[in-house]
Amino acid sequence: MAKNTICVWYDKDAEAAARFYAATFPDSTVHAVHRAPGDYPSGKKGDVLTVDFTVAGVRCIGLNGGTAFKQTEAFSFQIATEDQAETDRYWNAIVGNGGQESMCGWCKDKWGVSWQITPRTLTEAMAAGGDEAKRAFDAMMTMKKIDVAAIDKARRG
Repeated sequence: MAKNTICVWYDKDAEAAARFYAATFPDSTVHAVHRAPGDYPSGKKGDVLTVDFTVAGVRCIGLNGGTAFKQTEAFSFQIATEDQAETDRYWNAIVGNGGQESMCGWCKDKWGVSWQITPRTLTEAMAAGGDEAKRAFDAMMTMKKIDVAAIDKARRG
C-alpha cells in the first residue's frame, strides 16, 4: 500500500467511476473492490465500500460514503495532453458520459469529480511568463475546452 493515497468520496458509484477512469486514461486500472463487512450509515453489509484504483498513474481510493459530502472544484484531477486529439478524446469522454462542461479546460464527470484537461502548450506558455503567458491566459479565459491551435497562436502573438 502506498504511503499517500488520494481518497475520492462518491455517493455510491466508486466502482463505476474507477472502471470508467481505467477505460478512459492510460496508466489507469482498478486494483481491488472491497465490500463492507457490516452495515454502515450509507450502506449495507456486502455493498461496495471502497475501490483501490490508479488514474493516470496516481493511486486513489474511491469511498462510497453516501450523500453527506459533495464534490467541489476544490479538488480536481489535472490531465496533461499533448495535442488537440488527446484533449478532445478526454474531454469528450468525460462530458459525453453524463459530465458537464465548464470554463478554461475544466469539466465534471457524471459523479461530480472535477477534471482539468490541460494541453502542455498552455502550461508551457504560463511557465514562460511575461507577454506570452498573458496572451495565452487571455485566450484560455474565453474557452471551455482548450483549443490548442488558438493557444499556440496566442503564444506567438
